[in-house]
Amino acid sequence: MSTSRTLRPAASGPAVRRARTGLIQISVTGVLWGTTGVAVQLLRESTGLSPVSIGFHRLAIAALVLLACTVGRLGALLAALRAAPVPLLFTGVGLGLYQALYFAAVALAGVSVATVVSLGLAPVLATTWESLRARRLPDPVRLGTLVTAVAGLALITGATAEPTTAAPAPLLGLLAAAGSGLGYAVTTLISRQVSQHTAPMTLTTISTVVGALTLAPMAVVSGVAVDVRLDTLALLLHLGVVTTAVAYALFYAGLRTTAGSVAAVLTLLEPLTAAALAVALLHEPLPLPVLVGGALLLTAVAATYLAPDRATDHLVRQGADTA
Repeated sequence: MSTSRTLRPAASGPAVRRARTGLIQISVTGVLWGTTGVAVQLLRESTGLSPVSIGFHRLAIAALVLLACTVGRLGALLAALRAAPVPLLFTGVGLGLYQALYFAAVALAGVSVATVVSLGLAPVLATTWESLRARRLPDPVRLGTLVTAVAGLALITGATAEPTTAAPAPLLGLLAAAGSGLGYAVTTLISRQVSQHTAPMTLTTISTVVGALTLAPMAVVSGVAVDVRLDTLALLLHLGVVTTAVAYALFYAGLRTTAGSVAAVLTLLEPLTAAALAVALLHEPLPLPVLVGGALLLTAVAATYLAPDRATDHLVRQGADTA
């Protein structure tokens, strides 16, 4: 008994360091994802590429980088596809489509609104689906988060109804952002099951490859050619390597030692980063109703994941067991 007490502090040291490393990895992921919207807007202004074409370039670059990193493990990729072909294909198709919708929302409604709506709506939709699947109503706290989210979305919608230079078609942009959030929610629910028996790098590689192939026909029609300039190349590499390949690798690595509820809160750095960059670099307007609506929506997202729930506890324990 005394030996066990002596060894426990030594054993907890590495565990604490891994936990702190996971928190840092997911925090960095949120910041990296938050730079996506501004990069897309700058790329559109300099090249005229459509949102679908930008999404294709992003996923294609990420897929090439990830395939190069996993060149010695191609057998594992093929084995994963044979084991669960339908969920993996759906995950990749969803990844491509919801990113294209997000980029369209950025072009139509601006970076801030597109990011807050698409990111904030997804967990609320996922919570609703899980409640319906469990055949029980959400508890009062969870129900309160849904009401708060709807109120936040209503404020953002009302404040962005008029077109501006940064948001030429705000209502269409909101619809695209909502579609992106729906696609993200569905894809997350599917990939959550796949991730239980598929390595994170394998899942990310297959998803980006399938996503790029999904967008390829539409991108070719829209036009994928770009002038080879240093600024254009830098933006494309940033989107493909930094915000996709590196960010997803950090995210999945961080999830090994970080509870899902904590990870969800940390990734709220994404909309905060996007909004700050949009105001600072793109000079997008950020009226008070959007600030209040965004705060309500982000509060709903945080409460959705932090609210005590037996299903969430089960997922956290399951993730800890498989880490």
